[in-house]
Amino acid sequence: MLTQYEKPVIHKLQTGLMNKFSGGSLMQRKVKSEIAGVAVEDLVSAFGSPLFVYSEQVLRRKFRSIKNAFTTRYPDVTFGWSYKTNYLKAICAILHQEGAIAELVSKMEYDKAKALGIPGNQIILNGPHKPFATLEAAVRDGVTINIDHLDEIEDLEAIATRLEQVIPVGIRLNLDAGIQPCWSRFGFNLESGQAIQAIKRINDGGKLRVRGLHSHIGTFIIDPSAYGRQVEKMVKFGYEIEAECGWRMEYIDIGGGFPSRSRLKGSYHAAEVMLPSIDEYAEMICDTLWATLKPGHRPKLIIESGRAVVDEAGSLITSVCGTKRLPDGTRAYVMDAGVNLLFTSFWYRFDIALDRHIPGQAEPSVIYGPLCMNIDVVDEKISLPPLSRGHRLVISTVGAYNNTQWLQFIEYRPNVVLVTQTGDVELIRSAEDLSDLERREHLPERLSQVRSCALAQ
Repeated sequence: MLTQYEKPVIHKLQTGLMNKFSGGSLMQRKVKSEIAGVAVEDLVSAFGSPLFVYSEQVLRRKFRSIKNAFTTRYPDVTFGWSYKTNYLKAICAILHQEGAIAELVSKMEYDKAKALGIPGNQIILNGPHKPFATLEAAVRDGVTINIDHLDEIEDLEAIATRLEQVIPVGIRLNLDAGIQPCWSRFGFNLESGQAIQAIKRINDGGKLRVRGLHSHIGTFIIDPSAYGRQVEKMVKFGYEIEAECGWRMEYIDIGGGFPSRSRLKGSYHAAEVMLPSIDEYAEMICDTLWATLKPGHRPKLIIESGRAVVDEAGSLITSVCGTKRLPDGTRAYVMDAGVNLLFTSFWYRFDIALDRHIPGQAEPSVIYGPLCMNIDVVDEKISLPPLSRGHRLVISTVGAYNNTQWLQFIEYRPNVVLVTQTGDVELIRSAEDLSDLERREHLPERLSQVRSCALAQ
């Protein structure tokens, strides 16, 4: 077989210390020929490329390990599945089967949970935008509502007046847990006195009763002691509320933020080296609760973990659709999946493997997606052997946020499948076609003759 001649490329030799931002990827060449026991080749043959693949076994195992870490250390723990992390119905249903309730941050997510049959007493409603009608429906359903700002207090008071009842609510706090950046956008600030003023405002209104505290200190928190500081401040504030208003805290909701085994861009060490175990987080949180709660007071501990539960259960298969050399000689590959499907690639370096052994000299390469935009880059410096059109990569640890933040931009969104615990493959979201894009569009009658006009010209 004849091969096309390619002139040699000379790369400047860099000496000295390894560039920490490469994360050591130039030393790796991984092969992943199957996902959850199913051959990549078989998956693509049946469902096409690109293709998201979830492992039910990994998903259930991750949830159970996190649940066990906390329930063996504290007597009353509830897990709220964070819908915004991944709200594919099959994923949510699996986690509800495992005992998680629904943690929601929008009307859309509320509608999804209700469509799945989740009762109101198994729903937590957070987020900065809760439309009035959604709030009223949530109150009627007995949903746990955590107030984000003063306008929600007014809305809930109006609803309480309409329904002629005192509404139990929670209040969201933002606080300094000793990490940066300090999330201050959501809820009422603790240190400035804003939170206690909100409590007094609620108490004076006489229409709401605060029964719990909520706080989410950030995402991908790699310092367990930050949660210890968070819990200590929340418990202390709970007793301040009790002294001020007589309301004893029934629950303390610490949000989520536990990291997955992804690797942040700029980090040198592998996730296995850098990240604490879930037991270290549970130990810090539960030990702090035992140390700060009053004797006999055991409020419910609510955890809203998302990323740490689902991220490792998801993979993406993508295929080479073009190869090229950049002006500086770097090898580049155009794939059929990019930031349209992997939005989190702006922050994380994924675990990328070949689906088979490919011979040849590996060299620094760039992986581009299919979009006509310069920022569509999946990996900027990865060592790969010479690939050809049709070769495939398997990108792992992509189950969190990619299927909720993916873009309907330029390309159709692909099939999503679930590999069951018995090894069967189930389609859980069908690939899009033109009807999905245009179903909500309306073409005015005066523009409906555009095709005939074009032909006439």
